[in-house]
Amino acid sequence: MLESAELFLLSLLATLSPYLIVTISLNLEYGYAGVPNFGKTLSVAGGAFMAGVVPGRLLAYLFGIGQSDYINNNSQIISTINTDLVTNPALSMEIFIVTLIVAALFGALLGLLVAYPVSRLRADYLGMTFLAAGQVILVIGSNYPPLVGGTLGVSVPEVFAFISTFSILGLLPGEMRNVFAIAMMSTVALLVFLYAHRLTHSPLGRLLRAIRDDENSALVLGKDAQRNRITVIIFASAIASLAGALYAMYTANVFSTTYSRTIWTFWPWVMVILGGAANNLGVVAGTFIFVAVRQTISFYQDFFTPILPFNVVWLDTLLLGLALLIILLYRPDGLISEKPIKTRRTSGHAHGKGDTGPSPK
Repeated sequence: MLESAELFLLSLLATLSPYLIVTISLNLEYGYAGVPNFGKTLSVAGGAFMAGVVPGRLLAYLFGIGQSDYINNNSQIISTINTDLVTNPALSMEIFIVTLIVAALFGALLGLLVAYPVSRLRADYLGMTFLAAGQVILVIGSNYPPLVGGTLGVSVPEVFAFISTFSILGLLPGEMRNVFAIAMMSTVALLVFLYAHRLTHSPLGRLLRAIRDDENSALVLGKDAQRNRITVIIFASAIASLAGALYAMYTANVFSTTYSRTIWTFWPWVMVILGGAANNLGVVAGTFIFVAVRQTISFYQDFFTPILPFNVVWLDTLLLGLALLIILLYRPDGLISEKPIKTRRTSGHAHGKGDTGPSPK
C-alpha cells in the first residue's frame, strides 16, 4: 500500500504529465513561432473527445455489442468491455496506441481547419479566433450527446486494467493501475519534450524564431512565413491532443466541462510565462512549479486551513497570481530566459569555424 508521500508524488505526476505536453506545444506556437494560441482547449478537448468516441465504439464492435445504443447504454457496454480487457493486455495496448494516433490526427486536422483561413491575421485577431474556436468545441461537446454524452459524459474503456492482475511491491490492484497509467503518461510527455527539443534546435526552429522576430526579413530571404506558421500550429495541435486523450484514458471518462478554457488554456499560458517562453527547460520548470504549488495546497489543505483567514481553495490562485505579477515586473522573460540556439551541422556542407549549421530552406 502506498504511503502519503508516494500518493502525493503520483498525484503530482498525473497532473504534471498532460500539462507538460500542452505547455510544450504552446511554447512551440507562441515561444518560437509567435502565434498567440488562446484556444489550446480546442485541441486538448478534441483529443479527449476522440478518446471518448473511438476506443469504446471500436471495442463494442469487436466484441459484438456494437448494435446497442452506445451513449444510453454506456455503463453496461463499458463494463462488459473492461471485463474482457483485464485478461487481454495486447488488445488493451493496441487500443491505447490507436487512440493516441487518432487523437493526434484529429488534433492536427482541427489545427489546420482553424489556422489555414486565418493565418494571415494580425496576432491579436489570430488569438481571438483560436479563443472562439476553443469555445465552439466545448459547446458542441456539451450540447450534442451522441458525441461524448453531452453534460453527462461517457465512460472510457479501462485500457490499463490488465496491469491490476499483477502484484508488484505489494501494491493494491487500483494502485498498480494508477502507477502504470501515470508511467505511460510520463513516457509520452518525455518523448514530446525530446521531440520539441530536437525540433527547436533544428534549422526549422531557427527559421520559426526569425519569422517571429521579423517576418518581413524572413520574407525577403524567400521564406514562406504563412506556410511555416500553419505547419507549427498543426504539429502543436496534434501534440496537445495527446494530452487530452491521455488524461481521458487515465480518468476513464470524458466530461466536456472538464476541458474548460481556464484549466486548459489560461493555466498553460501562466506556466509558459512563469518558466520562460522559447526555452523548453524554462517551460518544464514553470509547469512543475505551477502544478507542484497547486497539488501541495490541495493535498495538504488540512494543514493550511487553520492558519488562513480565508478559504484554502483561494490560496493557490493568490500565490500564483502574485508570483506571475512579480515575474512580469522584475523578470518578464520568465525564470529561465530564451537562449541562443546552435543548430545541428549537416554533413556535406562546408561551414566556417563559427557557422552553426545550414541556412533553413
